[in-house]
Amino acid sequence: MLLKLALRNVFRQKVRTAMTLAAIVFGVTGLILSGGFVQDIFHQLGEAIIHSQTGHVQVFRKDFMERGSRQPDRFLIDEPDALARRVEALPQVAEVAARLNFAGLLNNGRRDLAIIGEGVEPDKEARLGTFLQIIAGRQLEDGDAFGILLGQGVAHSMSLKPGDPVTLVMNTADGALNTLDFQVIGVFQSFSKDFDARAVRIPLAAAQELMYTPGANVLVATLHRTEDTDAALAAIRAQLDPAALEARSWRQLSDFYDKTLQLYDRQFGVLQLIILFMVLLSVANSVNMSAFERLAEFGTLQALGNRKRDVFRLILTENCLLGLIGSLLGVVIGITLALAISAIGIPMPPPPNANVGYTAFIRIIPLTVLTAFLIGFAATLLAAIFPARRVSATQVVDALRQGT
Repeated sequence: MLLKLALRNVFRQKVRTAMTLAAIVFGVTGLILSGGFVQDIFHQLGEAIIHSQTGHVQVFRKDFMERGSRQPDRFLIDEPDALARRVEALPQVAEVAARLNFAGLLNNGRRDLAIIGEGVEPDKEARLGTFLQIIAGRQLEDGDAFGILLGQGVAHSMSLKPGDPVTLVMNTADGALNTLDFQVIGVFQSFSKDFDARAVRIPLAAAQELMYTPGANVLVATLHRTEDTDAALAAIRAQLDPAALEARSWRQLSDFYDKTLQLYDRQFGVLQLIILFMVLLSVANSVNMSAFERLAEFGTLQALGNRKRDVFRLILTENCLLGLIGSLLGVVIGITLALAISAIGIPMPPPPNANVGYTAFIRIIPLTVLTAFLIGFAATLLAAIFPARRVSATQVVDALRQGT
């Protein structure tokens, strides 16, 4: 009877019900859309970092990340090919590519530019670097024995284009000076302006010849699925000698991603609180007005023998129904809008310190949808508690007097 009466009251107060439902639907829909948008930023940023620079997991010698950038020749992996084969045999791993880091000078016959470089396995890096855009020329290939790929900033600073000759000067592992002539094959653009301003890539064999070493600094593992990163990291670490080698995931290698994640998480948390308070205030205002208008009705219920707690339960049940209906409508509308917006896409400008814009989507994340539903329902229920207590505590005589 209580549920039936509450349901009749909800649909009897059409204007108040519509106002309350509108606030709940707006809040739940807003949470789903904003949460899906933020999750898409996380996903696309992560994939851009993985598929333009870091891969999913990297293996290198101890302390390489802290000290290896200045002296990469002192942090070479012993027998990198054998280790790469062991890592590649793991079920989560799709491919393993070796890299040899170096620093040197790039000369175009007129001026020099200090660069940081990577000797790479070109075909493997092309499969890994799907987010690396070639804006001039073409991708480096295994057959390009003395080809070089330049970052956009390097090419701009030295006025170089595909087909131009350049000379690379660097120190060997023994400290001697060595040079090799290269031909510019292409110009690339990654998500990071700083990286593009100093980075070049040459074939691994050419880098090993320049440095007089058969080794590599880093093994980059690409996985079948990004979701398997933690499991793959644990499996790869089990293959390593912890005293000599270490492995890190792409998130551990990218400080920029973690800071971005923390920033957006805080912003989304504030947004959730704002929407929670908005729904609370809207529903509380609607319930207060409705309760005041129906005070004589509640007094009559008590005069007929209903107890104060029955009135309290009736008001709470009505608002539970409102919260349930409004939150379900918000979920349906939010998912529908997310699908419609994602079908079109949202053109976005380049993020801070990035070169490339992207198309954003609204991702439907089950946890985000559930959280939005619970916030809408809980806010409606909480907003009804104080008015329900105040109305149920009103004396019968005072309540009946409101109807005269």
